[in-house]
Amino acid sequence: MTTLQEFAVDSVFGRLAGLRNGHIGAPRLLALHGWLDNAASFVPIAPWFEGFDLVAPDLPGHGASAHLPPAADYTLIAAARAALAVADALGWDRFHVLGHSLGGATASVIAAATPQRVDRLLLIEALGSLAEPEDRVAARLREAFAGQAALAGKRLRVFGDIATAVRARMTANGLSEPVARLLVERGVAPVRSDDSQGGFVWRSDPRLTLATAIRMSEAQMRSLIAAIESPTCMVWADPAQPYMPDELRRERATLLPRGEMHVLAGTHHLHMEQPREVGELLRAFLGG
Repeated sequence: MTTLQEFAVDSVFGRLAGLRNGHIGAPRLLALHGWLDNAASFVPIAPWFEGFDLVAPDLPGHGASAHLPPAADYTLIAAARAALAVADALGWDRFHVLGHSLGGATASVIAAATPQRVDRLLLIEALGSLAEPEDRVAARLREAFAGQAALAGKRLRVFGDIATAVRARMTANGLSEPVARLLVERGVAPVRSDDSQGGFVWRSDPRLTLATAIRMSEAQMRSLIAAIESPTCMVWADPAQPYMPDELRRERATLLPRGEMHVLAGTHHLHMEQPREVGELLRAFLGG
């Protein structure tokens, strides 16, 4: 397995950490993980990018990266700006972008907003982000504000050991033990609980679990997707996720000026569970 090394850069979003394969000077590939995941998401697939300078940051509030200040909100735009801040700190003007789930939605925003910076776009279980009807605006705002107000009274769950946290992650996301362990070992921090016994807590920002205050409508999302100029390769799992049914993802895919779509039998984290199949597809696309 390819060895990934720790890296960190300072930015307006605070210190952003992550993993890098160390091939400085090779073609650049920025890899963005999914919601409540972290840079370890790309450890299994890293061997297929040996010819690239693979940089996988922990997005703000995830993994070893800083949490956003209390006055700042976690949004897709903030995630995109933070990812670009990592590229800026590395001196990257142009690069490929790979994203899984939330990372793929973030990558979609980057490609639409800064087409001059993105060579090729690689998306796993994503194209754009979740959309919502306009008449849901007020209800969503109320959910978001109520969630923020209630957060102060919540306490972090303390796990007695890593194995317990791994089992919790396996149950929550249907992950195999090795895959869940990769994410958990980077995603927890040791603490002392009230009874003075040691344990572990998720080090992701609890605010990441709150409802997003604003979502784009489907029409807005389709306009964003149609603006993506980069050649794009999408890899989707079958069966499709309930929030992104197959009909919708195929409709969105037709909006891309230069896009290709692949569907593989698997789960939402198929790049971790089936790295060879996904890696070979993406590597071939980059080679083309």
